[in-house]
Amino acid sequence: MKRIELKDLTEHKKQYLNKSVTVCGWVRTSRDSKNVAFAELNDGSALNHTQIVFDKEKFKAGELGKCLNLGSALRVSGKLVEGLKAEAVEISAEKVELLGECDLSYPLQKKRHTMEYLRTIPHLRVRTNTFNAMFRIRSSLSYAIHEFFHKNGFYYVHTPIITGSDCEGAGEIFKVTTVGYNNKIKTEEEYYENDFFGRAAGLTVSGQLEGEVMATAMGKIYTFGPTFRAENSNTTRHAAEFWQIEPEVAFAEIDDIIEIATNMIKYITQYLLDNCAAELDFFEQRFEQGLTAKLKNVAVSDFARVDYTDAVEILKKSGKEFSYPVEWGCDLQTEHERYLTDEVYKKPVFVVNYPKDIKSFYMKLNPDGKTVAATDLLVPGVGEIIGCSERENDYNKLLKAINERGMKISDYENYLDLRKFGSVPHSGFGLGLERMLMYVTGIGNIRDTQIFWRTKNNLA
Repeated sequence: MKRIELKDLTEHKKQYLNKSVTVCGWVRTSRDSKNVAFAELNDGSALNHTQIVFDKEKFKAGELGKCLNLGSALRVSGKLVEGLKAEAVEISAEKVELLGECDLSYPLQKKRHTMEYLRTIPHLRVRTNTFNAMFRIRSSLSYAIHEFFHKNGFYYVHTPIITGSDCEGAGEIFKVTTVGYNNKIKTEEEYYENDFFGRAAGLTVSGQLEGEVMATAMGKIYTFGPTFRAENSNTTRHAAEFWQIEPEVAFAEIDDIIEIATNMIKYITQYLLDNCAAELDFFEQRFEQGLTAKLKNVAVSDFARVDYTDAVEILKKSGKEFSYPVEWGCDLQTEHERYLTDEVYKKPVFVVNYPKDIKSFYMKLNPDGKTVAATDLLVPGVGEIIGCSERENDYNKLLKAINERGMKISDYENYLDLRKFGSVPHSGFGLGLERMLMYVTGIGNIRDTQIFWRTKNNLA
């Protein structure tokens, strides 16, 4: 008999009820008694498990033994019947086959494990309900992002992972090289002369520069892929490898891109509310009370907006003692962002017009000469999830910004060319997928949004 996915048994209950079915899955829980045994199976198709009831009179002595071990993989045939809980079903087993035995040393036993412990077994933790739910939401969120952009006329483009430029200008790049250690190499020029590309190369920190190239030909594009930062930040919000969504829009000024960012956040949030109710309910019960109400509010409410200068004044007059002092010109820290979102606005807020000295070289200089047309979207509980700006489209101003920061002109010749050949106002933003996942699930650590996280001194 052909295997049926467990989710189909509940979604199409009337079709299968009181009929023989064959299912496969892993044992998530089990209990045994004198005359009957129970096992809950999960095959990955649904968050909830399906109960299997074994009437021991139907099985040979000892036949069920290893089939009840947590983690064992089974194929079960039997009749689908009504479960005790509303809408639930269970299978009255007629036949069982042990597909994969699970050793008794299996670390995921019935007790509830801490998130810290589960990080020590990343190859197994996805089998828990928490990570099963997380990666369902990650999948749905990714799909919703693609759907939003395709519905709004954007083209999906693939920008290089290996690059010769540093988009952010901060130097936090992982080097890509085929040249191993050699104490005979005396100079940097000699080193790179023998390297694969003949020059310095690294993993991309952003697809933005290449995205701008595409936007000048195709109008509206977005990238969605891995980015890398060799940033020595051992915080709950930073990872060395993360996925980023980066749209780039020709003929768009700062207000236009803020509107697109707002619409995208609302769209993908509503998508999760419509399609991931069971998963969101799971996270609400275990990680963030009021999660669903928060997301519903995001989907329908206007986002706040405050000028950076005004935000600094709000923070200075708050009466709170921050670990990092607040003065105009400082980069807002997580504690500052959280105060603005959690205590002042109590909803997402765009902070706009940052000082030019704390933002990237490519951001458009405002008429005041001190600030740039840049904004960060801050959300309660997390802080920044989107960095957004209008790009500098004036050749001379961009050249000056590159020189002032001591960057190599030769690395940005193509980028500068875009300002010489039909330059237009254009804007874009970057959304960190993992930070958005933290926001929509209530999970407090970015390491728990990734299968295998990459952080300082960790390469699991």
